[in-house]
Amino acid sequence: MKKLKVKVINKSHHPLPAYATALSAGMDLRANLDEPITLEPLCRKLVPTGLFIALPPGYEAQVRPRSGLALKHGITCINTHGTVDADYRGEVGVLLVNLGNTPFVINDGERIAQMVVARHEQVAFESVDVLDETERGDGGYGHSGVK
Repeated sequence: MKKLKVKVINKSHHPLPAYATALSAGMDLRANLDEPITLEPLCRKLVPTGLFIALPPGYEAQVRPRSGLALKHGITCINTHGTVDADYRGEVGVLLVNLGNTPFVINDGERIAQMVVARHEQVAFESVDVLDETERGDGGYGHSGVK
């Protein structure tokens, strides 16, 4: 499989993100810290990674929670999916929140989130008075009922 080339500056002292398995969609992001951060219940913090990336046009990097941290400790990304746009050149940060009941300590080098690089399209909205009909129509939240 051909891999997309993405330029990166790594100002952390950790290895670059890498895929854990041949078919992984995401790469783990690590905290780049001078000292541990304690994340109290219901508090949020922006955690630095030390990574700066230059994505090609038509791509975004999605920052997503790690399922193990969410299940075991209630740690998740508050802005899921966080988007890193192709024209952003600042440090990739991870906005974490503690939805658990106890404080959680984030240590330097800890895997705190995952990043998925994905293709996207930009749209041009066309103003109309009526939309085409579908079977679903305007059925929204809970429209299919409980099964």
